[in-house]
Amino acid sequence: MNLLDIVLHLDVKLLELVAEYGVWIYAILFAIIFSETGFIVTPFLPGDSLLFVAGAIAAAGQGLNVHIVFIVLAIAAVLGNTVNYAIGRWLGKHFFTDRGSRWLNPKHLDKAHEFYERHGGKAVVISRFLPIVRTYVPFVAGMAAMGTKEFTIYNVVGAVLWTASLAYAGFFFGNIPWIRGNLTAIIVGIVVVSLLPLVYAFLKARMRKPTSV
Repeated sequence: MNLLDIVLHLDVKLLELVAEYGVWIYAILFAIIFSETGFIVTPFLPGDSLLFVAGAIAAAGQGLNVHIVFIVLAIAAVLGNTVNYAIGRWLGKHFFTDRGSRWLNPKHLDKAHEFYERHGGKAVVISRFLPIVRTYVPFVAGMAAMGTKEFTIYNVVGAVLWTASLAYAGFFFGNIPWIRGNLTAIIVGIVVVSLLPLVYAFLKARMRKPTSV
């Protein structure tokens, strides 16, 4: 079963995992969310759709408790971002040291640091709701040496808002017959809607590019 098939039939796959692993399903969900937010090589893992489907399964009383889902996955999201931030901070200190380098010049980090000093909090919170982007923002924040205390505060706020909004949305709407009967379409819709800001930003950047004469 490939990744696309898993994402499109996430409800079926998750029910199979619940039936097979019982209470250990929380550890599996923890690992997925932690990896999606904690490692820059795994931004493709399901995040938004996984939270919504887990909430919907909890609403149907099929082996998940929505409150436990929220608590466990909020912790996973916080810890994932923290690890990603720490990795970025370490790399920034050890690799961006040559001022004569085109790519590893510490001046690049100075500019990023200025940005995160002004907008870092908003970036950390808003990025939670943007697939792929949420995997890289904490990493760059670490490289840019965003203040640890400030990052931690916004990291927790973003993680709680993200996990709570999606898990409880799935819980409160998951028992509506139309939604239960069209959960695959809902999953696709969540993926598409969450990617729209990225598409918009890409198209806007393309339109701003100066045309050569």
